Amino acid sequence: MRIQLLKETKKPKYAVNPNKYLEDGEGSAEGEDDEEEDVPEDLADLEPEEQQKRIKTRAAYQMALGTLLVLVFSDPMVDLLAELGKRLDVSAFYISFVLAPLASNASELVAAYNYAKKRTCKSITTSLSTLEGAAIMNNTFCLGIFLGLVYFQNLAWEFSAETISILLIEVLMALSILFRRVHRLLDAFFILSLYPLCLATVYVLENSVGWD
Repeated sequence: MRIQLLKETKKPKYAVNPNKYLEDGEGSAEGEDDEEEDVPEDLADLEPEEQQKRIKTRAAYQMALGTLLVLVFSDPMVDLLAELGKRLDVSAFYISFVLAPLASNASELVAAYNYAKKRTCKSITTSLSTLEGAAIMNNTFCLGIFLGLVYFQNLAWEFSAETISILLIEVLMALSILFRRVHRLLDAFFILSLYPLCLATVYVLENSVGWD
């Protein structure tokens, strides 16, 4: 009996619950059920097959409308950023580097935030997947379009400083992901600091090193 009591007293004083900040127990199960049945209220009474049909139709309509809005407002937006930089006597690159991502990626940010508010493993995974998808899209598809324009329009290459700074930030981000399995709040501040670091790198390369 004494040996058994000694073994029981060797348990750690504080137990760490990996799901501390997520809904657990019945709340977690209810949250997962809510996510699985998360459909618009006006479609909740329809059959599952009809729901999927209506949802796909509505998604296609909204994507087409969004594409049309981008085509209409993208060119005036470029002129606006260039004029803003001219009036502030600041390079248009710095203006667009700060303001353009906020406008173009606001939808991903809002969607990721709404998913994260549910505080379940599934919603957090979906939130991170949304942000990763947006990052991959910007670094592959959008970059390919830019390089294609430079090549087919015979544009002069004057983006060495910007390219090097972006590659540097991507390498630092990749190293952070590869060598850390658990990311905490401090890591979030480090990732946020990469944004102004990219701007500072461009400024140093252009004004001190003399690159394009």
